[in-house]
Amino acid sequence: MGSLNYGAFKLIFYAFLLTSIHIATALQHQTPKSNSTQINSNSVLVALLDSHYTELSELVEKALLLQTLEEAVSRHNITIFAPNNEALERQMDPEFKRFLLEPGNLKSLQNLLLFHIIPSRVGSKEWPGEDVGSVVAPHKTLCVDEADNHLPLTRGNSGEKIVGGLARVTRPDDVIRPDGLIHGIERLLVPRSVQEDFNRRRSLTSISAVLPEGAPVVDPRTHRLKKPASPVPAGAPPVLPIYDAMAPGPSLAPAPAPGPGGPRHHFDGESQVKDFIQTLVHYGGYNELADILVNLTSLATEMGRLVSEGYVLTVLAPNDEAMAKLTTDQLSDPGAPEQIMYYHLIPEYQTEESMYNSVRRFGKVQYDTLRLPHKVVAEEADGSVKFGQGEGSAYLFDPDIYTDGRISVQGIDGVLMPVEETTEKPASKVAMTKAAPKQRRGRLMEVACSIAGALGQDSRFKTCY
Repeated sequence: MGSLNYGAFKLIFYAFLLTSIHIATALQHQTPKSNSTQINSNSVLVALLDSHYTELSELVEKALLLQTLEEAVSRHNITIFAPNNEALERQMDPEFKRFLLEPGNLKSLQNLLLFHIIPSRVGSKEWPGEDVGSVVAPHKTLCVDEADNHLPLTRGNSGEKIVGGLARVTRPDDVIRPDGLIHGIERLLVPRSVQEDFNRRRSLTSISAVLPEGAPVVDPRTHRLKKPASPVPAGAPPVLPIYDAMAPGPSLAPAPAPGPGGPRHHFDGESQVKDFIQTLVHYGGYNELADILVNLTSLATEMGRLVSEGYVLTVLAPNDEAMAKLTTDQLSDPGAPEQIMYYHLIPEYQTEESMYNSVRRFGKVQYDTLRLPHKVVAEEADGSVKFGQGEGSAYLFDPDIYTDGRISVQGIDGVLMPVEETTEKPASKVAMTKAAPKQRRGRLMEVACSIAGALGQDSRFKTCY
């Protein structure tokens, strides 16, 4: 009985041992599959990132597509149609490129790039024959959108290879690797879904809103309704002077809220002001000015409102070294920082070239500022533009830091202060009486007094004394 139990125990032990060996073997076979997405140094993806298609490589990284492409390469060969750098850097519409790089349009950027990749190996030998116009069955791309996931390959009239009916292959089989290859093409391929998204975003009808109109206003003189202002076309210069559109000073009242209605806000002034302030910070050396515009005052908000209304501004930006010379007394008075900055804001759009040409031609040029009635004087000095006079002058130090057609930022090496007009005190009445000369009689009165004297009547006239 004991020997039987011992034999049964040995059978159970061997069965358990075999089962453990099978499980360990199965796990060893499954381990390489989990690491199958790892690519080696000879992969076509590594070749793309190290190739001369630098613009395309940057877009792939910004679109977060590296993991997706690694999984595609692990399953099958791929063919990449890579636009050259000139097509992506110079020939692409800047507005379209800005649209693709916006964070909210990541899906459009991914679909655009995946439209250039075919999950199969299509070399020059797989292209259609020499017959002009012959078409290979459209190859399916990695694009997610079903309407844009087919790419036809054709030949042109001269026998050149054509991709998508538009892009000519300029460098066939440019990069060849075991898991794929790269063809160089002359232009970017834009799928229909991405083009429609861009057109929809650019269309004003998709982003316009119905603004509430204010109540009718009655003229108190005529007791009739005032006629509404004539409509202003989009992009036209504002009707009111910029000084009437500015917010009141801090000693009067807070900045008013924008009124309802009216053909305004054709420009995104808030975004433009934010963009130029970020440019100042990244440029370096203008952090103090950016801090005053954003934190110490509300000038950034006011400038954005003015640009949204259609006005243009040129900012004479003192650098940090110049701003450090301001004393506490100059900044402690209520509204002092605003008044200093207003003197550095010109209600015109001027660039370094336009200002230099003006001072070269006319000598001294006076520019209006937002600090009425003071003007800033500019003249040529040492091959540059000098603003102000005497010790309070400043030179154009960093030209064209930011220019977008609405806001121009010109860096200067000093803080400008308006020249205070000195007026002489009027003299006292006593001094004026003593200094006033005796009035002289006219020749006709002299003759009349002589005749009156001859008649003995000159004492009756005060003017004859």
